[in-house]
Amino acid sequence: MTTVKKPVGMSNNHFDTLSQIFQHPTSHNIEWRAVLSLLEELGTAEERHDGKFHVTLGDETEIFDRPRDKDIDVQMVVDLRRMLSGAGYGPEPTEA
Repeated sequence: MTTVKKPVGMSNNHFDTLSQIFQHPTSHNIEWRAVLSLLEELGTAEERHDGKFHVTLGDETEIFDRPRDKDIDVQMVVDLRRMLSGAGYGPEPTEA
């Protein structure tokens, strides 16, 4: 089981979204609007003129396309896990 520690000051809604991103198996019901709100809280997420989102979190910047439906796809979950972990928002290490 993956355990994500709640950052100080993070709202319960943002923490729920963060936990969903690191959930195993991968959830297929993570809403884009909730992810965008989380990213705006933790870093910057700006919509560009071409409809893509320029997201900066920590030292990393990524360009995301808005999903076709309300939920993000598995590849975006993988990309978000990498970005969030790199910025210190990933799961706590488990003891073997």
